[in-house]
Amino acid sequence: MTEILPPRYRQPERIARGGMGEIYRAEDGVLGRIVAVKVLAERFADEDAIRRRFTHEALAAARLSNAPSTVTIFDVGEHDGRPYIVMEYLPGGSLADRLAAEGAQPAGRALAWLRQTGAALDAAHAAGIVHRDVKPANLLLTDDGDVRVADFGIASAVGLDSFTAAGTVLGTAGYLSPEQARGEQATPASDRYALAIVAFELLTGTRPFAMDSPTAEAAAHVQGPIPNASERNPELPPEIDAVLAQGLAKEPDRRFATCADLVHALRDALDAAAGKTTVGAVPAVERQRTRSRIPLLAAAVAALALGGVALAAVLGDDDPGESAADSGPQTVQTTVTLAGTTVVETVTTAPDPEPEPEPTTAPEPTTAPPLTTEPPPTTEPPPTTEPPATTEPPPTQPSGDPSSLNDQGFALMQAGDYDAALPLL
Repeated sequence: MTEILPPRYRQPERIARGGMGEIYRAEDGVLGRIVAVKVLAERFADEDAIRRRFTHEALAAARLSNAPSTVTIFDVGEHDGRPYIVMEYLPGGSLADRLAAEGAQPAGRALAWLRQTGAALDAAHAAGIVHRDVKPANLLLTDDGDVRVADFGIASAVGLDSFTAAGTVLGTAGYLSPEQARGEQATPASDRYALAIVAFELLTGTRPFAMDSPTAEAAAHVQGPIPNASERNPELPPEIDAVLAQGLAKEPDRRFATCADLVHALRDALDAAAGKTTVGAVPAVERQRTRSRIPLLAAAVAALALGGVALAAVLGDDDPGESAADSGPQTVQTTVTLAGTTVVETVTTAPDPEPEPEPTTAPEPTTAPPLTTEPPPTTEPPPTTEPPATTEPPPTQPSGDPSSLNDQGFALMQAGDYDAALPLL
C-alpha cells in the first residue's frame, strides 16, 4: 500500500473507496500535518483522456481553494502512473453520515449547511467550473460543524454527465438533474438542482425521488411529479413546498438563478410561516394581559383602603365608652365624683348620665361618725371653714367655686349629713 502514494505522504490509511478512485489518510512528512489524498482508480489509469481530464479538473479545483466553504487543495501530481490530489483532512465526516445517523435535520442547521454549500457552488460557477456531483457524501464537515465542498470537477472528469457511463451513475443517481439523466451536458443549473435535492433530504430525511433502483430513480427525475416536503415531514410549513418545487423544476431555466437565491427563498418561507404562527399572535396577547392586570390591582388596593377606613369608623362607634374616655377622661373624673347633672353641662362627649337618685329615698343614718375620723376626699384636704358635723349648715346659698363645693358636699355625704350635702351638689 505504501507505493500508492509518494514517499512524502507517510503511513497511508484508506478511509473511502468509490467508483472513480480511493481516498487515503496520510501524514505529510514535510509539513507535519494530516492530509487526505485522492487517487484515481487503477482501472482508469491507462485511459489517457481520463487521466488528463482528472489532472485538469484537479488544477481547477485547486484554484478554488480560497473560495468560501471549499476544501483546500494542497498538491496535485501523479505517482506510479496514477494522478492524485492532496487536500485538507476533515475529521467531522459528511452530511451523508449525519443523515444516516440522525435523519431529518433541524431547519436552522439545514439552512446553515445549505448556505455554506451554495456559497461554494456559486463561487465555482463564477469561475466557470461545474461540480457535477453535488451530494451529501461530498459535503464534508469540520470539527466545528461547518461544511466544506469536496470533489470539484472529479465527477465530470470521469464522465458523470452521461447516465450510460459505466460505474458513474449507481452512486449518484439520486442527485442527477433531469438533463444529466437524459445524457445532456451538465451546467450550473444542474448543480443548483442537486442542491435542491440535498435541501429536500436534509429537511425530510428522504430523497424526493427515491426508488428501488438507480435507473428508476434517474427516470423519476425526468418524469416524476415533485412531492411536497411538508407531507414527508409534518413539522415543515406548506410554504416550503413551492420553493422546493421551483428548485426541482424539470426545465433548467425555471430554477433559481443562483444557489444563494434558493437558500434565501427557503429561509423567507420558513420565516413567513413562523411569523404567522408565532410573531404575529403571541406578543399581542402578552401586551393585552399586561395592560389589564395593573388597573385591576390598583382598584383592588383602593377598595381595600376604603374598606379599612369604613371598618375603623364602625369599630370606633361600637364602644362609646372607650371613645369618651379617650377624648377627655380627666374632665369626667375631676368634676363628677358620682353620677350627677354636672356631666351634661361640662362634657358633651360623655355618655348619657345615669339618673340621679332621689334624695328622699336615701336612708337616714342612725348615727353619724365624727367628721374628724373620715379621711380627706381625693387629693384635696377638707376646707378649714367647714362647720362641725353637728352644726346645721346656714340656710343661705353656698358660695365658692363648683369644684370645692362639690368636694365639700361629697365629704358631708360620706359623713352621713345628706341634708347639708345636697345644696352643695
